[in-house]
Amino acid sequence: MFSLSDRRSFLTRSALGLGGVALAELLRAADAQKPDPFAGVLDKPHHAPKAKRIIYLFMSGGPSQLDLFDHKPKLNELNGQDLPDSVRGGQRVTGMTAHQATLPMAGSVFKFAKHGQSGAPVSELLPWTAKVADELCFIKSVHTEHINHDPAITFFQTGHQLAGRPSMGSWLSYGLGSANANLPAFVVLISKDRIDQPLYSRLWGNGFLPSAHAGVQFRSGGAPVLYLDNPPGVTEGGRKLALDRLAELQQLQADDLGDPEVSGRIAQYEMAFRMQTSVPDVIDTRKEPKETFELYGEDAKTPGTFAANCLLARRLAERNVRFIQLYHPGWDQHGNLPGAIRRQCKDVDQACYGLLTDLKRKGMLDDTLVVWGGEFGRTNYSQGKLTATDYGRDHHPRCFTVWMAGGGVKRGTTFGATDELGYNVANDAVSVHDLQATLLHQLGIDHEKLTYKHQGRHYRLTDVHGTVVKSVLA
Repeated sequence: MFSLSDRRSFLTRSALGLGGVALAELLRAADAQKPDPFAGVLDKPHHAPKAKRIIYLFMSGGPSQLDLFDHKPKLNELNGQDLPDSVRGGQRVTGMTAHQATLPMAGSVFKFAKHGQSGAPVSELLPWTAKVADELCFIKSVHTEHINHDPAITFFQTGHQLAGRPSMGSWLSYGLGSANANLPAFVVLISKDRIDQPLYSRLWGNGFLPSAHAGVQFRSGGAPVLYLDNPPGVTEGGRKLALDRLAELQQLQADDLGDPEVSGRIAQYEMAFRMQTSVPDVIDTRKEPKETFELYGEDAKTPGTFAANCLLARRLAERNVRFIQLYHPGWDQHGNLPGAIRRQCKDVDQACYGLLTDLKRKGMLDDTLVVWGGEFGRTNYSQGKLTATDYGRDHHPRCFTVWMAGGGVKRGTTFGATDELGYNVANDAVSVHDLQATLLHQLGIDHEKLTYKHQGRHYRLTDVHGTVVKSVLA
């Protein structure tokens, strides 16, 4: 028989034990009701999506459309003549050419040929891209408001020239959420050894959206994601135990303050722990067959190159990462354009071909939207001295070319056109906001309905602008 003291002790311990069990169940139920910081705000897309993900190949610096895709024989005929005032129409130019005595028109030194059943003109600089011309939808009438790199790139990525707005990938993550619990919805890859203009992390930042929707940069060499690996002496089990205790402390803070960012921070720690396994798996390309590297080119074996990043983009797409942003800097060719653009095209040409071909053979191109382009184009006149073999081109926001492939866009088509000298849009102008609206549309999002209230007003990626370019959609 139990003594009175034993019975009291037993009941006390049992009460505490039963209370602990009950509390644990209540906490689990509360956790189940808490919103997932990585989930999207939309229960379902606004309309049936044509694409599940976007791979955006951003050519930072502004590639010359006149030497790549927008063939202008008339410009070659008038090579060396001053740009007519009637064509320029008083439009502003940058301070780098504003004080030139003349603006000599510069025809391209590169040959063009028509390719595929579509007959799309493509420069000799891009022989591999030319092979997939019938997969591409060229938009030759894109224009922007900004004439310098930082505001122009910021505008393309966030819909506004000033820093602080959420990036396009963050908007997609916010709307649709992550489709892979072990990887971010938004991943950024930057080509190494090609930086000519700064690429700030705010370009893939979440702005005023919850921090769980920020882009995560994967780096070449060493640790692909900073601070992801365990420090020396810390085991996986020890890391998990520390994260669990940290989560408990932060949950107390979340309950006290009611700040959803605290819960978001907990979720990011947990995501980082899961990424310790998922990231090494996705970046390990050693098991890729030999023909894959032959497809993308020899550079695909070197981490951090554009080709290697294209292969990695395909692997991320296979794992349902929603927005994969590649930056390839080096296109800011104010001088020595013929020599510099050859190097850039060698970097990207076969890799782009390889990516599209790889996606297609794996049955993924139909639901993967691939986009290629920069923040603006280049002028039809030479910056500095024009010679028979050399010229430079200044920034040109008035018209430039972007191509898209897969993801429900029309194959083998060209939309929009520039005038015969390649200086102004001649028909079917497409603004940056129009392009953004179109990309969101293909993923099932109405750009006017995906908004976030911040400081008393509702914001969206396209601000108060943007029209879906339905003519380029299949």
